[in-house]
Amino acid sequence: MYRFLLSRRWLITLLIALLMIPATIRLGFWQLHRHEARVARNELIAHALTDHPVPFDTLSAAPGAAVTKDLNWRAVTATGQYDPEHEFVVRKRTSSEEKVGYFVVTPLRLSDGKGTVLVNRGWVASGESATTYPAVPAAPAGEVTLAGRLRPDEVASGSIRDRAGLPDRQFNLISSDQQTRESGVPLLGGYLELTATTPAPADQPEMLPEPNHSDIGPHMAYAIQWWLFTAMIPVGFWVMVRREAKDRAKEAAGAEVEPEAVPA
Repeated sequence: MYRFLLSRRWLITLLIALLMIPATIRLGFWQLHRHEARVARNELIAHALTDHPVPFDTLSAAPGAAVTKDLNWRAVTATGQYDPEHEFVVRKRTSSEEKVGYFVVTPLRLSDGKGTVLVNRGWVASGESATTYPAVPAAPAGEVTLAGRLRPDEVASGSIRDRAGLPDRQFNLISSDQQTRESGVPLLGGYLELTATTPAPADQPEMLPEPNHSDIGPHMAYAIQWWLFTAMIPVGFWVMVRREAKDRAKEAAGAEVEPEAVPA
């Protein structure tokens, strides 16, 4: 009854089904690992943001020092005076309302003399031309105390590319190494993403919102879908086999029926 399974068509179908089972299992675990990584990232951000703020230069204590993964988003403080002469903007950045503009980055000379820190003061809208420097609220004069989030230097990846030939004081990356080479001012590694200034200025760029650390994404649902699909493969194959067997049985039964005698 099931000898048709030895045919070329059914052997190929069986082989495809057998190959799909481990593939879909692996895809399910891939989505599970992405879910676990997302949860771990959210927990890391939540702890970093709620930890007691520490001075920036205690975490990034040397020019070019890398901000490690466990320090990303760490709440930090810094006290010093802005250096507007070496201020620059970062192109093609979006606001909280997804409008395209610039990030405004201004170095801050620390009052304790331990170095200079890049500060992302926030977002401003694009001007009439992408070749001219945008309208930027002036950095506060005198000594200020800042609160913010520690961020690693940006590197070219995805849609962010480090291109030459940009207008004056416009860049595609926030990089302490790059700005050290451009300005000649040694900068501590990483940068501070501003959340508060004391004393508060009358006008300032739009500060960046806190990163989302509650959304776990759809990866767990995708993992379950892949594993359900894994279970459906043998079930679907068996249904196809049974249907083929029934169709062949009907054909065989019809062929065995003798034709009625034709009356003379």
